[in-house]
Amino acid sequence: MSPEELWQLFPILLTEYKPYWKEWYNEEENILKNTLVQVERISHIGSTAISFIRAKPIIDILVEIPKECDLAYYKDLIEKIGYICMAQNADRYSFNKGYTENGFAEKVFHLHLRYVGDNDELYFRDYLIENPDIASEYEKIKLKLWKEYEHNRDGYTQAKTEFVQMHTEKAKLLYADRY
Repeated sequence: MSPEELWQLFPILLTEYKPYWKEWYNEEENILKNTLVQVERISHIGSTAISFIRAKPIIDILVEIPKECDLAYYKDLIEKIGYICMAQNADRYSFNKGYTENGFAEKVFHLHLRYVGDNDELYFRDYLIENPDIASEYEKIKLKLWKEYEHNRDGYTQAKTEFVQMHTEKAKLLYADRY
């Protein structure tokens, strides 16, 4: 399928926070802990980790591994538990789970495999949780962009990038070496 066909099948959808998202994350975290070795940290990231803003109903998970580990080894383990590798480079792998031929499954996950310390999303998440006014501003941006980019995930993400980067940098200064 072309990217355009995929975007039609898997549109952007924003919904109110669902308490079961945390349960879904916890279940998946347990599976990952039982599957992966030498993991530094597994974290719930993205808007589904923030209980007071709308989000795409996709659980984002960040898995950080030690720098001396081989990402390709972890790729094989992650694929064995149902994830599909969607993108990779020397330092990052991205996986999806819950995408079917007919659209989204009930539970959908994006897993980001990285080396320890490549975790800006943790700072952004914490900053939004601790600054509800900024989180509300972020939600408004997402709602404004939603329909314009409903079938263009890359455009949607790019349109939010400046806001995300600006507040991530503020968070990293504020929280210093939290992670």
